[in-house]
Amino acid sequence: MILLVAKYVVVLFGVFLIGVGVLMLVRPATARAVLRKAGSTNLINYAEITVRMIPAVGLVIYSNASRFPDAFSLLGWFMIATSVVLYFVPRTVHHKYARWTAEILTPARIRLISPLSILFGCAVLYSVL
Repeated sequence: MILLVAKYVVVLFGVFLIGVGVLMLVRPATARAVLRKAGSTNLINYAEITVRMIPAVGLVIYSNASRFPDAFSLLGWFMIATSVVLYFVPRTVHHKYARWTAEILTPARIRLISPLSILFGCAVLYSVL
């Protein structure tokens, strides 16, 4: 049962990555605005970190059943570790970094890297389905 739930969490993660890639391609200014809000309030900051841990745990749990168990496990544990670190980074630092990143990622650059998110999402789905 837990493995099945983890599988669906990972599938939703893959679909989410594809959706984000499409958003980046079609509406790069919107994607940039969302990025700029990361860490902007306590609610957004801690909700973002907590929600990020859900697919991370799913990746770890489902790793042995996936086509690429080592990659799933490594990615999942990396996401968990970085999420835990972000819990202790001051929210203002996280928000400042998000704003800085949003300045670098112009709409043209966001469109340019959007296929990476789509391809990564497809790879996650391929690894599970």
